[in-house]
Amino acid sequence: MMVLSGLLCVSADVLRIEGCSETDGEVMYGMDGEEAWYADFKNKKGVKVLPSFVDPVRVPEGLYEESVINRHGCKGALEFTREAFKDLPLQQDAPSSLMVYTKESVELGEKNTLICYVTGFYPAPVIFSWTKNGENITEGSSTNVPYPNKDGSFNQFSRLEFIPQLGDIYSCRVKHVALEKPLSRIWDVEKTQPGIGPAVFCGLGLTFGLIGVAVGTFFLIK
Repeated sequence: MMVLSGLLCVSADVLRIEGCSETDGEVMYGMDGEEAWYADFKNKKGVKVLPSFVDPVRVPEGLYEESVINRHGCKGALEFTREAFKDLPLQQDAPSSLMVYTKESVELGEKNTLICYVTGFYPAPVIFSWTKNGENITEGSSTNVPYPNKDGSFNQFSRLEFIPQLGDIYSCRVKHVALEKPLSRIWDVEKTQPGIGPAVFCGLGLTFGLIGVAVGTFFLIK
């Protein structure tokens, strides 16, 4: 069970999410519908998520340390919350969408990032797993904290750093309490060779262009 609390600031579209379970916890700040910062309790640091081209977000000093204290407080209230809500039925919504796509245009042999995006689920979180050619992989993967949608459901990302090689097949699998079996999406590395059509049309266009220039020059001289 995870206890979640949220704070929406009126002065700006800023969202704060705090949550905990018996074994885990999360503290996340969002801005304008995007995740901006989260506490990485595993590596004991705060992480800015917004890309470099976005205006930098000022993070108060000691925010990670404050998050650690709040996580302890959340766990202290967890047992009371479980007792108070033990008889209430738990709403469960399965993910409504799962997509896998690349961060950059695919170039064979060049580093890239696969992104697995899932949305529409409740409660949070989902569990991601990646495979390459049927083999489970964890190296180079990372997962953000769940982010709330306006309808009360959640969305979440997982990323996998990889180098595209022709013929490789990747799969992202998602587990959730509302799913009878995991959802999976496959992404494979393929490079389509250019067909003869563009070359033919280009050649015809060039030929007619040259003929047009010759005819125009003839009439100009006449």
